[in-house]
Amino acid sequence: MPKTFHRTDRVSAQLRRELGTLVHNAVREHGLPSVSVSDVEITRDMAHAKVFVTALMPERSAEAVAGLKELGYRLRMDLARAMKLRHVPELHFHYDDSVDRGEHIDNLLRDLPDTLAAEKRRESDEE
Repeated sequence: MPKTFHRTDRVSAQLRRELGTLVHNAVREHGLPSVSVSDVEITRDMAHAKVFVTALMPERSAEAVAGLKELGYRLRMDLARAMKLRHVPELHFHYDDSVDRGEHIDNLLRDLPDTLAAEKRRESDEE
């Protein structure tokens, strides 16, 4: 059975592409910390869009998201010019910490063999 695509999925993908370019330009123009658009979730009525961004420097992510929120109206107007939509959704920027969480899990898994080896050595010393 073929997968069905909803209009919100298509609009979401197009928003992500367009916003990727617009955010990249805004970051350079306004001296914000470097971010990239990782995902866009749009409501069914297409009135609101959650824009998830990742930062190269996670410690400055709050500054980047605050700057994007300030530029939200301008970005929305730029989107209106770039896209053929009757209504451009209101943009809500959020930091996407999935990369940070993935990196943390990766570090835990990398340290796991050392921990297991130390436990085995300790068990063999006790015997």
